[in-house]
Amino acid sequence: MCRFVIYKGTSPVQLSHLLTRPCHSIINQAFDSRLRLDHRRPINGDGFGVGWYDSVYDEELGSQPCIFTSVTPAWNNANLIRLAEKIKSPLVFGHVRATTAGSLSLDNCHPFKFGRLMFMHNGGISDFPLIKRRLQTALSDEIFNVVQGNTDSEWAFALFLAQLPDPNAKCFPPEVLKRAMLDTIATLNTYAEDAGITEPSLMNFCVTDGESVVATRYISSRHDEAASLWFSSGTTFSEYAKGGHYKMSKADKRENIIMIASEPLTFEKADWMEIRTNNMVVITPKMNLLQIPIIDKFYVPPSDPASLNRGTDFAAAKGLLSPRRALAPVQVRDNTPKISI
Repeated sequence: MCRFVIYKGTSPVQLSHLLTRPCHSIINQAFDSRLRLDHRRPINGDGFGVGWYDSVYDEELGSQPCIFTSVTPAWNNANLIRLAEKIKSPLVFGHVRATTAGSLSLDNCHPFKFGRLMFMHNGGISDFPLIKRRLQTALSDEIFNVVQGNTDSEWAFALFLAQLPDPNAKCFPPEVLKRAMLDTIATLNTYAEDAGITEPSLMNFCVTDGESVVATRYISSRHDEAASLWFSSGTTFSEYAKGGHYKMSKADKRENIIMIASEPLTFEKADWMEIRTNNMVVITPKMNLLQIPIIDKFYVPPSDPASLNRGTDFAAAKGLLSPRRALAPVQVRDNTPKISI
């Protein structure tokens, strides 16, 4: 199944430090995952994509992200290796794909973009053909024509755009992106319920406008774990030993770097914390990271013993859950803000 990584930093990072150099980079995870159990498809060879924003605004180039995609396996793409060594960016989305919906084509490779916005998905919307037509009829002509591929992920992005007050805006405050993401999930759940779909959907969505990032770890079930999602933060992310062994360092209390990933990029247990199922992560322009429970009928509060007993079989069978023994879970304080949808 797909994997993604997000980098946001106060300083630009060389793409190779995320994509190619670390021994457990997202590219290496595509064919040599060590922290995930995937009994369906051990290789993510159905294309990849990387999107980034310019470090310095250039009026001629504009503020939209640049995206490079390919249908070749990520680990065997010489152009990716060359580009990764020569490009720096303060905000990067990377994605490797194993097809679940949609054909193998450039149009179906993540991330997707519209104006300033960039979007990725890890998971799958169950029985999507049963709700596809209804979703499409809810879109304006402009947004309907944005979709170039045939994946559930890109149509989910189109639905997200439809929730925004103005998808062509030049600025998207974190609250606007957060509200649109919650409305997207709620709408997909309504469509599934009305269509009689009973299998859970895995909706690890992430979106950015180049300044803020919103990511979700979500499943439409009260009894199953969502696809895995982790975060790491610190002051530097660097190689400490030859062979691509990286770690996140904390020199002080500042958060110069925040990374979110389907699977950790390092084997250092202290580097990564697990995001709880059915929670949202928001990274603000000022590098504040907020973890916010998504309150709906599928939410189980941490105080409920059932929250510790969510089943792992569903996500693990799809190759979307890493074993808990690999890394320590994050501890969520009781005063975490909550959002209802």
